[in-house]
Amino acid sequence: MNTNQSGGVITTVTTVVIGAGQAGLATSYELQQQGVDHVVLERGEVANSWCHERWDSLRLLTPRWQTVLPGYRYQGDDPDGFMDKAELVGLLRRYGEQNRAPVHTQTTVSGVYPKGGGYRVVSERGEWHCRSLVLATGAFNKPHIPACSAAIPIHIRQLSAMDYRNPSQLASGGVLIVGASATGLQLARELQQAGHRVTIAAGEHVRMPRRYRGRDIFWWMDACGLLDKSLQEVDNIARVRQLPSAQLVGSTDNAELDFNSLTAGGAQLVGRLMAVNKGVAQFSGSLHNICKMADLKMNRLLSTIDQWIARNDMEEDMPAAQRFEPTRLPDAPQLSLDLRRQDISNVIWATGFRPDYSWLHVPVLNRKGQLQHDGGIVAAPGLYAMGLPFMRRHKSSFIYGVNDDAREISGHLVDYLRASGTDQEAGNLRPVACIC
Repeated sequence: MNTNQSGGVITTVTTVVIGAGQAGLATSYELQQQGVDHVVLERGEVANSWCHERWDSLRLLTPRWQTVLPGYRYQGDDPDGFMDKAELVGLLRRYGEQNRAPVHTQTTVSGVYPKGGGYRVVSERGEWHCRSLVLATGAFNKPHIPACSAAIPIHIRQLSAMDYRNPSQLASGGVLIVGASATGLQLARELQQAGHRVTIAAGEHVRMPRRYRGRDIFWWMDACGLLDKSLQEVDNIARVRQLPSAQLVGSTDNAELDFNSLTAGGAQLVGRLMAVNKGVAQFSGSLHNICKMADLKMNRLLSTIDQWIARNDMEEDMPAAQRFEPTRLPDAPQLSLDLRRQDISNVIWATGFRPDYSWLHVPVLNRKGQLQHDGGIVAAPGLYAMGLPFMRRHKSSFIYGVNDDAREISGHLVDYLRASGTDQEAGNLRPVACIC
């Protein structure tokens, strides 16, 4: 341990993990199994984003039995139910404590710099010098707000999905929700139930039933191998990583959540928000085509499941195949909405999130500020990522996929340390098979 020129403490450690959510804690577990000394630096508390940056009623989209971490599988009495936010936060904190993860909370990383074949990690609580580094900060650090938000009339309250907690934050009157992923539709349903008149501006989306032929849709996707689909099996991985989350909700009654269920309750559906001019929102006219494509892709998924059932001689044991009603739309899409005349008092931006690498001073970002990596192996020696959408396979987008990703990334990291270190240093690391 040393001090830098400003008197801060400098600690030398083999590996630094940034972020103490599920990805960082899972990586820490695997590094402990391999005998790699490391620290986990967290800007807030363990599970900070889940606790402080998500709405109150949030539940996971995946059933409890799919909440898998290294050394942990759900053993409770409701495997087919869905964890709420408090349950998940409690689980992650217990997981970190039980595994004695070396987490430094309230430690915001302000800069990461290359240093002597490794990295210098700077925070207000000191510096860490390390040979390898894992970025487990995820892809949901800051909301993506379109530029047209600046043209929304000043009297209308605007919230991002990261800022929204519950209906009490909203002014009375109508709500325009921009975005039609799981987040947008879940918030639309909640606000509709709270008595708000809801308008949903919808772009590309993924429609999916909660249950199909007697099973949860994630049970089928797991059984059919769809969640194990690797990035090598995808034609355009950059596009796949940008797809919105499926229109699902993890409710106690296994309710369906789609445009039909919301418009049946009075919600209005319009196309993608294109601009706001003098208080008038303007929408794309492609709503019919977008919804038709989403319905088509959903039916392709159901056909894949039907074919898997037939190949495995399960037809007699399962309910009959079914198809869902196409998305109901008006004959002519609405192309504009006068926000004042239609009493729109609130706009919620459910337009996705972006990672924040403003503190990463290593040349591994492209012109759009996106991290360049191949399955979590970043384009710099000893630098890795965890917790990114479709990072190594489809299930990387869910907590369910962290288990395999952490094992494989940690294996690659240990092989890197062994290959790049001295014989004496390598002797402190246990043998591990690299799974790339």
